[in-house]
Amino acid sequence: MKGFKAIKNIGTPTVSGVRESAVDYAVGLAGGLVYALSTSFTGSGLLGGLIGAGLAGSIIRGTRGTAIATILGFQTIIGAASQASAAPESDGQAVM
Repeated sequence: MKGFKAIKNIGTPTVSGVRESAVDYAVGLAGGLVYALSTSFTGSGLLGGLIGAGLAGSIIRGTRGTAIATILGFQTIIGAASQASAAPESDGQAVM
């Protein structure tokens, strides 16, 4: 049964596991709140996103803060790329 290695990682929920997941969720909410507040002042572009991710990552310490800053940086680039591809092409005519 070599194909069922992933099943070994699935277990029965425990109270401590649920508690740890709830703490992770709360930390993520706190990081998101810091990021949202920061980008409301600095803007959500590349520089504003960098400042927001830096603040969120520094307030949430340890590996969780590193993960939050990394994910926010990734999200900033993905968001900028999707906005650039969704932008309408200009045909050079002025609109009056």
